[in-house]
Amino acid sequence: MEATMNQHESTKCHSGGKVSVDISDHAENLLERGCKEYGCQHYRRRCRIRAPCCNEIFDCRHCHNEAMNNIKLEKTKRHDIPRLQLQQVICSLCGTEQEVRQVCINCGVCMGKYFCEFCKLYDDDISKKQYHCEGCGICRIGGRENFFHCYKCGCCYSMVLKNSHPCVEGAMHHDCPVCFEFLFESRNDVTVLPCGHTIHKNCLKEMQEHYQYACPLCSKSVCDMSKVWEIFDMEIAATPMPEPYQSKMVSILCNDCGSKSCVQYHVLAQKCPNCRSYNTRQLG
Repeated sequence: MEATMNQHESTKCHSGGKVSVDISDHAENLLERGCKEYGCQHYRRRCRIRAPCCNEIFDCRHCHNEAMNNIKLEKTKRHDIPRLQLQQVICSLCGTEQEVRQVCINCGVCMGKYFCEFCKLYDDDISKKQYHCEGCGICRIGGRENFFHCYKCGCCYSMVLKNSHPCVEGAMHHDCPVCFEFLFESRNDVTVLPCGHTIHKNCLKEMQEHYQYACPLCSKSVCDMSKVWEIFDMEIAATPMPEPYQSKMVSILCNDCGSKSCVQYHVLAQKCPNCRSYNTRQLG
C-alpha cells in the first residue's frame, strides 16, 4: 500500500520578525483537504473511477455495478466491472484524471486515507479498520487482528471461530442461500452455521423470525433445539395416535446426525433414536 505523505522535517523562515507556516503542517492540511466530504453511499473518498469495461465514470465499483446491471438495460449490455483492471481515477477536488495512486499528482490531496494498490480501493472512513487479505485476494473490514484466513474454507473468519469452525471447502465462494448475493465479496456480515455452511447474519435472523431453524442447504439444525425437542416429547405423549396407527412403523433419515432408523409413526413428528432430534424426514 502506498504510504501517505509524511514530512518529519519542518522549515521555518524568519522575515520581518514573522515566522512562515510550518511545511509539515501545510502538507498535512493539504492531504486532509476535503476528507469525508466526497464519495457515495458506499465509500467516502476523494476520487472517482473510470471503468475499464465501458469507459464511463462512476463514484465506485458498486455504483458501476448497480447502474450497469439495472433491469432497464438490455441484457447484452449488463456487466460487472473487472475491478483489478482499473487504471484511471479522477481527483474529486481538482478533476485531474491520472493513473491509480493515493495522492493526486496535481493538487497533492490524499484521495483516500485507506488505499490498496492491489484492489484499487480508496476509503476515507478508516474506522472500518480495512486490511488486505493475501489469502482472499481482496480487502476486508474489521481489523486484521480480529480475523484469520482459513485456507481450506478459502475465506476470513472471526478469531473466535479459529479452533471451532467446521471446515467446508470454498465455504464462502457461493451465493447466500436466502438472498442469493455472492458471499465472498459481500459487504454485509456473514456467519458460519454449525454445519459449516455460510449465510448472511441478517438472512439467518430473518429465517429464525419466521421459525425456520434448519440450514437451507443441508437441513441440519442451525442452533441448539434441545428445548424444542422436549416440547415435542410432551406434545406427542399427550396426543396418542388412533388405534389403527399405533403399530405403524416408518423409516426415517435424521437431518442432524445422518442416521437411518425405523420408528413408530406419529402425525406430529418422528424422533431419531440416535441423537433424539425431531429434525427428521420419512423415507420411501
